[in-house]
Amino acid sequence: MFTPRDRDLLRSTLLELAAADPAISAAAITGSAAEGREDRWSDIDLAFSVADGASLSATIDAWTDRMYADHLAVHHLDVLAGPWTYRVFLRSDTLQVDLAFVAESEFRALSPTFRLVFGSANEPRHVAPPSAESLIGFGWLYALHARGCIVRGRPWQAAHMIAGIRDNAMTLACLRHGLPTAHGRGFDLLPADETARFEDSLVRGLDAAALSRAFHAAAAGLLEEVRLADADLAARVESTIRVLMNAPA
Repeated sequence: MFTPRDRDLLRSTLLELAAADPAISAAAITGSAAEGREDRWSDIDLAFSVADGASLSATIDAWTDRMYADHLAVHHLDVLAGPWTYRVFLRSDTLQVDLAFVAESEFRALSPTFRLVFGSANEPRHVAPPSAESLIGFGWLYALHARGCIVRGRPWQAAHMIAGIRDNAMTLACLRHGLPTAHGRGFDLLPADETARFEDSLVRGLDAAALSRAFHAAAAGLLEEVRLADADLAARVESTIRVLMNAPA
């Protein structure tokens, strides 16, 4: 396992390498470290501006080779978001290293968790949180499929769909409280009475009765969040969701 000291040393090393790399015109620390909120388990998040005239793909490949040759990488995956490529590395000591690359013309803060280390950045353009309407739509979509999976005898898929209902409903609660909405980051920051409403939506068994109980709790939590987010929409969809909740297993 990595230690915080291992992580700090690697981040410093990567930033020094970036400052010496002519293909990198600017770099920033992102994620929890940008706000001094790291804990024992935090990963490394860095954002790199690829200089005008340098090849984005060649720069990413060169840094990938370096991570495997010198920094214990054992695998990586790419997450693409607009012009950004987030190359996410797994090290043999379990440390995750996220290196984000973008052309110099697009290098900017996408969220408040962005601390420029060297170079310059364009004007921030923070990514908006998901809309309540889209979360509600995904919530009822998961509810439709969860009920179908239960009655078809597909318990593992049903469990997945029930989790989808709960995740979208709890994200609605995060949106309402002004908490982070991505990847469940705000769930543990919700007030205890809010999370308590969703405890029974955790799937505790794969028999139809257990799945139905979890489904009912998740759907009820979703309905409550829909009412709080959009009373008019709640009036239109509530009766349909209750049909699903009351359908026999």
